[in-house]
Amino acid sequence: MKKSKSDSKKNNFFEKFANAATKFTGSSFAFISATAIVVIWAITGPLFNYSETWQLVINTGTTVITFLMVFLIQKAQNKDGKAIQLKLNELIAAQQGASNRMVDIEDLSEQELDQLHKFYVTIAKLAKKEADIHCSHSIDVAKELNEMKLKTNKNLKQPK
Repeated sequence: MKKSKSDSKKNNFFEKFANAATKFTGSSFAFISATAIVVIWAITGPLFNYSETWQLVINTGTTVITFLMVFLIQKAQNKDGKAIQLKLNELIAAQQGASNRMVDIEDLSEQELDQLHKFYVTIAKLAKKEADIHCSHSIDVAKELNEMKLKTNKNLKQPK
């Protein structure tokens, strides 16, 4: 489905707004402003005899702002998460000995991720058994280990 120009402009506007709002709400000025509003509200308590309306003003204001901030924070986290994943994917793709199967693993199921986690926990346990903590492993050793795995595990596909 192709996006129209008006949809693109709306998304672009929202993206710009969300970025600006995220920057502003994370600034010192925003924090100081919010603190000032709460202090002013507290000082005006005696003026309004601590009425229900006086309490309702801060309760409603903070509830609405919190509600909107949840979505803004989630959008910012989604964007940051995607950017980090892309950077990690680039590092994996650029590393000669790295497994390209690790690219986009965030799309795997929880069970598949657990299986990969077990694999790396096993590697970590084996590494702890090594006498020399500073020894490095070469790509040749990794290739030899991979070839051994392919020979012993019939479920793995042989490279063509």
